[in-house]
Amino acid sequence: MKWFHAAALSLFLAVSAVAQAAPVDINTADAKALASAMTGVGQKRAQMIVDYRTKNGPFKSVDDLTRVKGVGQATVDKNRANLAVGKSTSK
Repeated sequence: MKWFHAAALSLFLAVSAVAQAAPVDINTADAKALASAMTGVGQKRAQMIVDYRTKNGPFKSVDDLTRVKGVGQATVDKNRANLAVGKSTSK
């Protein structure tokens, strides 16, 4: 039973650390960082976000992610607290 309490505490602390992490800037993050920060977004979709940004310029808001094929409003809303839009000088 002690191992269960230890495992539960470890899981809680790990989740808390992730929840308190600084938001990821969708204008500068690489695909790996986006996939790690976003629930429901894997490496392939994260790379599509980076490719879209490279082709079309920086995102003006987190909601602009819905312009990327396969990223819907529900995904954006679910991840909003983990994402930020920083200043970018590209395009």
